[in-house]
Parts: sequence; structure tokens; C-alpha cells
Amino acid sequence: MSSLAPTLQAFFTDRLIRQRHASDHTIASYRDTFKLLLAFAEPRTGRAPSNLRITDLDAPVIGAFLDHLETERGNSARTRNARLAAIHSLFRYAALRHPEDSAVIQRVLAIPTKRFDRAIVTYLTDPEIDALLAAPDQTTRTGRRDHALLALAIQTGLRATELTTLTNKDVHLGAGAHISCMGKGRKQRVTPLTQPTITVLKNWMRETGGLPADPLFPTRTGTPMSRDAIERRVTKHAETAALSCPTLSEKKVTPHTLRHTAAMRLLHAGVDTTVIALWLGHESVATTQIYVHADLALKERALGRTTPTGTAPGRYQPTDATIAFLNSL
Repeated sequence: MSSLAPTLQAFFTDRLIRQRHASDHTIASYRDTFKLLLAFAEPRTGRAPSNLRITDLDAPVIGAFLDHLETERGNSARTRNARLAAIHSLFRYAALRHPEDSAVIQRVLAIPTKRFDRAIVTYLTDPEIDALLAAPDQTTRTGRRDHALLALAIQTGLRATELTTLTNKDVHLGAGAHISCMGKGRKQRVTPLTQPTITVLKNWMRETGGLPADPLFPTRTGTPMSRDAIERRVTKHAETAALSCPTLSEKKVTPHTLRHTAAMRLLHAGVDTTVIALWLGHESVATTQIYVHADLALKERALGRTTPTGTAPGRYQPTDATIAFLNSL
């Protein structure tokens, strides 16, 4: 029976960091998963984490851990599935190194992800966007920073993590203005900028006057904003904007809501979903279909182009004037 500790260490150093060049966000997510799992397994197995064996983490233990996440920690099905994906990744790595434990490993790998209801995405309308952009107090430096951050997020659809890692050298405001970032899956992405966003960023960068490697949206101490900090600022400004735009109080506005908003604006402008997928950095075009499902106006336009049941196809021809007069009586 194989010890878990050296396999777990090699999984992080060899597989994730050296072979896959996983992002800091991925490594942190996997790290948290195994910290939770080992803490859960210790009282059940009677072994300290450093003494656990791979066979101690069999399918019943993993299944109980996943139930624990949902019932006791209150995690969503999405979070449960993300934790399971990390466990599956470790066990696939372990299968190559420890064939003697293959029976236990295969039973863990057979644990399926949990299906869940997919809610229609939340996005902001144009009046709500205007209210949100007007919410930061632009007489203060923090307010001007937040205004620039919101304007960029709404126009480009960058993820919160991507916003936190932006530096001044990632912004190109000359001919063909764009912003470049390292997206999810370590994919380099370039997103063009509109003139209003260019103006906002020019004013903000002129004010900060930082070096190329400095964060684009720094804190008061000059360090990059954290993901949690961005979420708190978006929530704060959404609450302020709701005072002038009451419909915002009915929506939970997060940084991902701004990403959805960017996608819906592109869709309303008639941009093809394949282009939107490239714009947002989606791995698959199928992911972008959620925006089509959320757009009722798009569906109504499609319905308007169909022929009602029982109606002969063809161009409409007006009736004879005399017949039309008689029909009107």
C-alpha cells in the first residue's frame, strides 16, 4: 500500500507546476481542496495526514467528503464538482505511479460529477450600466480607480482574477488600442478597447504615472487588488447605484455579472457566438450558448421570422379593393 504524502507532493511540484505550468489560482484551489480532504479524513481513518495511505481515501471516504461539503459547509454543486475535479486529477496521477492501488483509484475516478440546475445568467441593462459607472465618487482617487475598473470590466468582460493581474504594460492605447492578459488555462488573450474606455484609462494612467510593471489598479499601498477586494468594491457601488436605478436592487451584481454584461452587449450587437467565445476566452463555444438562452429578445426575433402554423408561405398580396371594402362591413 502506497503512502499518500510523497504522491501528493509530487503531484503539485511535478505535475501541476513543472509539467502543466498551472496558474497560481489553480494551485491555490487544488491546495485548499486537499487541505479540506485531509482534515476530513484524519478523524475517520485515525491517521495523521502525513501517515495516510492512498487506500485510506477510498470511494466511500471521498463520497462522504463530498456530502460534507454540501451539507455541513454549505457549498454549491459547482464547488463540489470543482473539488472532485481536483481529487480526480490527483488520482489519475497516482494511477501511473502506484498500479498496486489501481482498484481503489479506479473506484474514486468513477465517482461522477453532480448535475445541477442552470439559472439564466444575470446581466445589466444600459440604464443599469450608466448608474453603476456613475456610482464611484470620482472626486477621490479610489473612486476614479473604481470607475476605470468598472468601465474596463463591462467593456472587455475580463474575469476578476484577470483584472487583478493587469499591469500598466498590458494596456496599449495607441493605434489599434487593446488590452492583453493571461487568461484561464494560461491562454494569452487580446481584447480591443472602445474610445470611451480608452479615454478613461488614459486619464487614470496619467494620474497614477506608474512604471510598466506596476499594477493597473493598485491599492493605496501600491499592491495589486485582490479578487475579494474587487468583489467588495463592485458590491458597494451596486448598492449605491441602486438608489438611482431601483432595478439593480433586484440583482446580485458581482464581477462575473459584468462579464455576462459584456457578452450580452456583444450578442445584442449581432456578434456571432464563436467570436464572443474568443472574446471571453471560453474553452468551448458551447459555454457561450448560455447567453443565447438568456436573451429573450433574440428568441422573439427568431420567432418573428418563422411562418405561423396553417399559413401558406409566400409574400403577402393585398386583396382587391372592393373585396376589402366588403370584408370591412
